[in-house]
Amino acid sequence: MAAFGVGGYVLVCLYFVFGSAVTKIKLEQKQAEGIAEARGGRRGIGSVWGSGIAGIACACLALAGVGPGECLWRLGFVASFCSKLSDTTASEVGKAYGKTTYMSTPPFQRVPRGTEGAVSLEGTVAGIGASLGFAGVAVLAGQADLTGALIATLAAFVATTAESWLGATTQGEAGFEWLTNDVVNAVQITLAALVAVAMGAAVSLSG
Repeated sequence: MAAFGVGGYVLVCLYFVFGSAVTKIKLEQKQAEGIAEARGGRRGIGSVWGSGIAGIACACLALAGVGPGECLWRLGFVASFCSKLSDTTASEVGKAYGKTTYMSTPPFQRVPRGTEGAVSLEGTVAGIGASLGFAGVAVLAGQADLTGALIATLAAFVATTAESWLGATTQGEAGFEWLTNDVVNAVQITLAALVAVAMGAAVSLSG
């Protein structure tokens, strides 16, 4: 709130509401299949950091007056939450409704729903819709303009795609123990923020 005002704080609250809601989609079905989030979707402290560390960093850098300026850090802030909501929505909708699920790395073989690093058409479309919708809410909250909303959505897509690849190559059977879901999520949202800031800076220079 100190960095981005009431509108920025509202976005954090709405992310929590939306992100919690999508974990409840067909929860009993996902629990029966063994692919539901642990503890009925309730998050621990690691998940909080994995979802919010990039937004916190953007807010702190904006307050400190470091780097490209408040407007671009605000854009990174928005993109980080767009990305995380997109990832959560894609995962939960894919687990609930995905008919055909493929690994995100070659040879792109078909795998069961809920496999780490796998993607489905249903989940991907839902994830893009979630990030675009959240970017629209950011516009209404005075945290982005229309160009910024599109940049945040694109940055979110880039980051969630990278997250799927990272999950497929470093988690599960092929994984490293220290690369937990929370760490991968933190990498994802940081990438989204950085991509958004870079794109925003490029647009500003071209304008």
